[in-house]
Amino acid sequence: MKIAIVGAGYIGGTLTRRLTALGHEVSVANSRGPETLADLAAETGATPGLAGEVAAGADLVVVTIPEGRVPQLPEGLLSATPADSPVVDTGNYYPQRDGRIEAIEGGMASSRWVSTQLGRGVVKAFNNIASGSLMADGKPAGTPGRIALPVAGDDEAAKAKVMALVDELGFDPVDAGALDDSWRQEPGTPVYGANRDAAGTREALAAATR
Repeated sequence: MKIAIVGAGYIGGTLTRRLTALGHEVSVANSRGPETLADLAAETGATPGLAGEVAAGADLVVVTIPEGRVPQLPEGLLSATPADSPVVDTGNYYPQRDGRIEAIEGGMASSRWVSTQLGRGVVKAFNNIASGSLMADGKPAGTPGRIALPVAGDDEAAKAKVMALVDELGFDPVDAGALDDSWRQEPGTPVYGANRDAAGTREALAAATR
């Protein structure tokens, strides 16, 4: 697939490394400009670019930046991204970092808020696992104790594509419901950072309280 990654921090950098190693065509952007991604590009073969350009024509887009910076993304970020290409939000809301976002404070799931900012539906994934585990702990399908990752979203086709990618990366995908249910995998919930298997992940999602 042609995959665009907007954000090159811990999760964005890790996904760039993992996805290029799996043979995907990856373009990556950050807020500081493509010249600052030269080392990552040399290491992985990914193509560095501008945030407003890398998503054009992508089969899948990953937005992996602090929630507080989402409104600063270039206008029209996804205007040239095909309508059936999933947009993945890996973010988490931390008020001490992001500032107070009233809609989220009022009970809106953070990824629903991201969706309103982008003007497009998103799929929430990769937000509850540490970058070190994402890099090193993937296992073949069927491996006992394989770590599972929750995936939430409203578009079933988009969610299925993301779940297939989770599996390809070495993790069991667990359908975590609609986007408004994605609070169940946010910081402070039983599944966050827990590295549970599929059964344990489903139990943790069900046990979450707001």
